[in-house]
Amino acid sequence: MTLLLLLGTSAIAAIVLAFVGDRKYAHEINIAGSAATFVASVFLAVEVYWNGPMLAVEDFFFVDAFNVYLAVLTAFVSTTTAIFSRRYMKYERSHGRVGHKSMRFYHAMFQLFIFAMLLALLTNNVGVLWISMELATLSTVLLVSLYRTPSAIEAAWKYFILCGVGIALALFGTVLLYFASEKVFGEGSQGLLWTNLSASAGQLEPTVLSLAFIFLMVGYGTKVGLVPLHNWLPDAHSEGPTPISAVLSGLLLNVALYALVRCKVIVDGATHSNKSGYIMMAFGLLSIIVAAVSMLRQKDIKRMFAYSSIEHMGIATFAFGLGGPVATFGALLHMLVHSITKSAIFFAAGTASQMNSTQDMSGIRGLVKGNPLVGWGLMLGTVAIAGVPPFGVFTSEFLILTAAMKDAPYLAPIFLLGLAIAFAALFKRVMPMVFGEPAPYQVSIKASNVPVIAHLVIMLVLGLYMPVFLNDWFHKAVELLR
Repeated sequence: MTLLLLLGTSAIAAIVLAFVGDRKYAHEINIAGSAATFVASVFLAVEVYWNGPMLAVEDFFFVDAFNVYLAVLTAFVSTTTAIFSRRYMKYERSHGRVGHKSMRFYHAMFQLFIFAMLLALLTNNVGVLWISMELATLSTVLLVSLYRTPSAIEAAWKYFILCGVGIALALFGTVLLYFASEKVFGEGSQGLLWTNLSASAGQLEPTVLSLAFIFLMVGYGTKVGLVPLHNWLPDAHSEGPTPISAVLSGLLLNVALYALVRCKVIVDGATHSNKSGYIMMAFGLLSIIVAAVSMLRQKDIKRMFAYSSIEHMGIATFAFGLGGPVATFGALLHMLVHSITKSAIFFAAGTASQMNSTQDMSGIRGLVKGNPLVGWGLMLGTVAIAGVPPFGVFTSEFLILTAAMKDAPYLAPIFLLGLAIAFAALFKRVMPMVFGEPAPYQVSIKASNVPVIAHLVIMLVLGLYMPVFLNDWFHKAVELLR
């Protein structure tokens, strides 16, 4: 019942907002729908925490420690993003950047996007997972092109085409996965269920599974934004509304990586090796290095943090590929802390862009004097995402580095090099924006600072103290993924 309430809330909110459109209480309905979804996700997480993994609706849904924590994270970030977007989108509406129809699209597609991600996380069916990822892509294409400028439409088309090709390759990988499972389970949907595939992985044809993983890696890796499949991501982030940048970076990339990790567990069980892990490690390291170097050359603030997202998804992908309890624990923690930190950064960056009427970093100056909360929010968010202690990103990166030094010492220097370049790039670009004299054309606006503060406080707490329930939660997830 709780699970259906979790999924149904966002679906109903999407339908309601499609009719409400741009009326007086549209923003409040969007916030209420997201908040109700978050509450339902917490109840579901508590249920799983105490009772263990569960199946529902004739095995159509499967919930365990891995996907339920991502469901709670998705619902939480979507709620804070909805709160932030209330003032942000009202400002965009009042300045003529979006119209009545665009706001209808924004609210309805926002909730539909949340529904698609939750469905992808909680379904037990590999085929439904693929459909959910495609639904998430289609809904966000409309959101990326919301401003209807030539550059926004170009970014949306690039996003649609590249991710469309990627999701087609993922479909082929899914077909191969079913081809291998059909010999064990026969025809029908039983061969598409995660629970059946995981339990019987040792009986599946290893050669077919190895080939399937290559297509799945390329397909879902495109959605994760891994290099060299990343070209859509910086454009989509820079041209779409800032709240959409926050959920794309903080949520969608996690869901795609979740699909990859689930597939890796099955392939490893079939091949009795870590071949899939080596592939993930290669993609992860390449993403870290290329994204870090690319950050040095960016002029657009949202593009720079988009490349930062590519770097951090590379870190998580590398850790999952490395395997082992420490690296896997670090990867799970890194998905959490990156989502919370990066969404806070996009909130602050979006407000800074509105204050200065530009996303060009050379035109953004003196944020601390112009709006101290925005300036310090961006500065502290950058400190956190760069891996400076005592914030949570430092903890996750330290765990992953420790595991790399133990299990792959020859790769640890490359990993460290990428982190160092990204660190230098972030502070080189952000320091001038935060400090100094404000630009003469900088305006004062009412910003939603509560989400930024809440996210940064959570990051600080996670860096200083890991709650017992969260530690137990991650340990249960690590056991599932070994």
